[in-house]
Amino acid sequence: MPCGEDWLSQPLGIVQGFFAQNGVNPDWEKKVVEYFKEKLKENNAPKWVPSLNEVPLHYLKPNSFVKFRCMIQDMFDPEFYMGVYETVNRNTKARVLHFGKYRDVAECGPQQEVDLNSPRITTLERQTFYCVPVPGESAWVKEAYVNANQARVSPSTSYTPSRHKRSYEDDEDMDLQPNKQKDQHAGARQTGRVGGLQWCGEPKRLETEASTGRQLNPLNLSSPFDLNFPLPGEKGPACLVKVYEDWDCFKVNDVLELYGILSVEPVPSALSNDERDASLLDPMECTDTAEEQRVHSPPASLVPRIHVVLAQKLQHINPLLPACLNQEQSKAFVSSFMSELSPIRAELLGFLTHALLGDGLAAEYLILHLISTVYTRRDVLPLGKFTVNLSGCPRNSTFTEHLYRIIQHLVPASFRLQMTIENMNHLKFIPHKDYTANRLVSGLLQLPSNTSLVIDETLLEQGQLDTPGVHNVTALSNLITWQKVDYDFSYHQMEFPCNINVFITSEGRSLLPADCQVHLQPQLAPPNVEEHMSSLLAAVLPSVLNKFRVYLTLLRFLDYSISDEITKAVEDDFVEMRKNDPQSITADDLHQLLIVARFLSLSAGQTTLSRERWLRAKQLESLRRTRLQQQKCVNGNEL
Repeated sequence: MPCGEDWLSQPLGIVQGFFAQNGVNPDWEKKVVEYFKEKLKENNAPKWVPSLNEVPLHYLKPNSFVKFRCMIQDMFDPEFYMGVYETVNRNTKARVLHFGKYRDVAECGPQQEVDLNSPRITTLERQTFYCVPVPGESAWVKEAYVNANQARVSPSTSYTPSRHKRSYEDDEDMDLQPNKQKDQHAGARQTGRVGGLQWCGEPKRLETEASTGRQLNPLNLSSPFDLNFPLPGEKGPACLVKVYEDWDCFKVNDVLELYGILSVEPVPSALSNDERDASLLDPMECTDTAEEQRVHSPPASLVPRIHVVLAQKLQHINPLLPACLNQEQSKAFVSSFMSELSPIRAELLGFLTHALLGDGLAAEYLILHLISTVYTRRDVLPLGKFTVNLSGCPRNSTFTEHLYRIIQHLVPASFRLQMTIENMNHLKFIPHKDYTANRLVSGLLQLPSNTSLVIDETLLEQGQLDTPGVHNVTALSNLITWQKVDYDFSYHQMEFPCNINVFITSEGRSLLPADCQVHLQPQLAPPNVEEHMSSLLAAVLPSVLNKFRVYLTLLRFLDYSISDEITKAVEDDFVEMRKNDPQSITADDLHQLLIVARFLSLSAGQTTLSRERWLRAKQLESLRRTRLQQQKCVNGNEL
């Protein structure tokens, strides 16, 4: 373990040391960041940092150094806080400077009070993100992170039992505070008269947010607090994340790994009726509604706060790979894995062939789908998307459910959408802006990049789609076609580009658009699909399963190119095919062939197109089209 545990258990002490050495010189802030950066490079130090994803909140010490793997669900308005403030001793009149960064409340010693009129007070700005655990994160990902984490934690003695057992209403009364606070010369909790400061216990505190003092009454909230997770059934803490630098680099739906200082202090910001009257505050001047206060200042026991020291945007969340694949130290891992790619692909193909009831062609296309990704956008067209519609699936059976279980064991994040009339009419797909609470209310399609979305259309029965249902189908179609979701801001729509792998299972041709339709031709007829899939998973070694997981994640990030020679050969091939039969291939068909050839090459570890892979892509497409044509003749209608 890294020597010197103070940086883990008492990071504010480290910050205080740099502040004391440098005073108001802003260099102290850079030195703090550099210090923690260097600490995290020592002896697998990140594994010793407790994670909010794995460790229950009551096991974490307040003001300790923690990490959190999360997605930005919403961004609140920037807020002002006292970056530097001055306290004065009531007896000796001695003055002391303090830092307000990484804190929710201003610390004061005995007999000290904050001098709100001090010319040395500095008001600074920070951004608040509302972050949730990564939606749809697979169980094997969570388990791998838990096993890798070596942090030693025990129930925190800093929490009093009453805080854990206190009702949500009590917590809410203590924790609610305004979000937008701008005037640095007001904000002390007042009683009796304007300007009279009364402190709330030792050590005495004042909110570091530069407050207008326009506080609301404590709110009597009857409804439970909604953590605003995009997907149903999600667990884990949501966090209010305070970011101090470079927040413009981040956007909604980014996946981050954060390192920062945990704050679970109830901030005493709500005034009672008597206190408000005594302080002569005008409640009409408060810009925050009760609902906005409720959402932006939730109980710390439900939504803790993290003051970010370091933040990293994650390329992926697969714990079996280096976090940053383009770094120099990751190249050895990548080259070593690529050297054994061929047998891994062969094993994965066999594994998926069994999962698809012996259909090797469908397994080939499933591999291509699972490694596909939007690699660029040309105008509005996303290039690299490869939505596959697996038709011919048994209607109203558990086949898709168990196939999804297999996919869950392979990809880091996924979600199965059961496309029933009831779900389409009642589920919220599209995030929308709630102007009363001033927040973005999540929807099912608020997902991070590279999430696998499996749409089970085999459950669809006859019925009537109402208006929300039609909007939901339109949203799915736009997601598939344009890889974007139009968030609803009431007065306008806002486009959010995405990169979601959509896989559709259906009996006939899907109602939704797809880049590629593969008709399932089972070669096996297991009497019990669940037992067949379970035995398949049980038979594969964990080490082999991990190789599959690395394979499917790593290949998404490989560069790919086509040489001038091969480009000329492809063009000549296209002209030749058109010459023989002008109706046999269109420009769209050529684009499809190039996409199949791209992912076929990458699946074999080749980062450039070869003549051999081009011919193999043509062969696969020919087999797929022939199968569809045969099925069309059998059924007498279009698939």
